[in-house]
Amino acid sequence: MVETYSKWIVVFFGLFIISAGILMFFKPVRANNILRKAGSTNFINYAEITIRLIPAAGFILWADHSKSPEAFRIFGWFMLITSVVLYLVPRRLHHAFSLNAANIIRPLYFQLISPFAVLMGALIVYCAI
Repeated sequence: MVETYSKWIVVFFGLFIISAGILMFFKPVRANNILRKAGSTNFINYAEITIRLIPAAGFILWADHSKSPEAFRIFGWFMLITSVVLYLVPRRLHHAFSLNAANIIRPLYFQLISPFAVLMGALIVYCAI
């Protein structure tokens, strides 16, 4: 039962990454504005960190059943550890980092990297099923 949920959590995460890539390509200004909001309020900060824990656990729990167990395990633990670290980082620092990143990553850059997001999401879905 846990494995089934883990699989579908990973698949939906892959679909989310594909959707993010499509958004980055067709609405790069909106994607940039979303990046600017990361860590902007306590609710957004802790909600995004907590939500990251769900696919992280999915990757770890589904790793042995995936087409790429070691990559899934490493990626899941990386997401889990970075989420815990983000809980410890002051919210204002997290928000400042996202604002800095949004200033560097221009809308054109979002469009240029969007195919990689779509490819990464497709790879996640492929390896999960």
